[in-house]
Amino acid sequence: MSGLKTAVLLGGLSGLFLLIGGAIGGQSGLVVAFAFALLMNAGSYWFSDKIVLRMYRAREVDAGHPLYRITERLAQRAGLPMPKVYIIPDMSPNAFATGRNPQHAAVAATEGILRLLSEEELEGVMAHELAHVRNRDILISSVAATIAAAIMMLANMAQWAAIFGAGQRDDRGGNPLALLATALLAPLAAGLIQAAISRQREFAADRLGARIAGSPMGLANALRRLEAGARAIPMDANPATAHMFIVKPLSGQALMSWFSTHPPTEARIAALLGQR
Repeated sequence: MSGLKTAVLLGGLSGLFLLIGGAIGGQSGLVVAFAFALLMNAGSYWFSDKIVLRMYRAREVDAGHPLYRITERLAQRAGLPMPKVYIIPDMSPNAFATGRNPQHAAVAATEGILRLLSEEELEGVMAHELAHVRNRDILISSVAATIAAAIMMLANMAQWAAIFGAGQRDDRGGNPLALLATALLAPLAAGLIQAAISRQREFAADRLGARIAGSPMGLANALRRLEAGARAIPMDANPATAHMFIVKPLSGQALMSWFSTHPPTEARIAALLGQR
């Protein structure tokens, strides 16, 4: 069901892209914007693991580290290749997965999460991250980001077309005001859909993570503690990477729930406990 919802949301994002492309007049704008967005996000997809791990000064650990042993056990249970395991030198409790596919995956956890959680709770967290790897959520988020970026570019083109009156077309009845409205509303809609996709993938990773761990209780308890811990010790995270973490790392977010990349923690816990 979650996969169907994600497919519908990606379809909606694609439809929005075609709509705004048609509004500014033609296929050439569509092709240029999509090609540029694809090139930009392809680089991010192929090198995202190296970029984000370097961004957070993560250091790789080996088989002698407790987090490595927990991850190895869960990866075997999930039937996944062993990912690289990293520790982030930050006391804010959080974790994420990255990598373009299961064969090139990495999981990372902060020092704060290792100090805060019990082994059972940490197992729940790492199972959630391995679920992201198994579900290929990095690929899904890259596709969504590519289309959303193309929409942003087209919206910018539409805005300039509206300003200079280039949007007037007798055969289509276009006008600068309609183009300007499209330029303003399309990025907003794209952001809403992209956030909704991210929330659906979090729910899916929670469900699969609970199955990998063998129980939903470790992850449910971990989410409770992580929510409080992240508020007490906010993370100095790049907003562009905030969707990757298991809980929102940023403090002072006043955005409506529709724009949130994460479902409410209470809803995630309720869904997990409903699996028992």
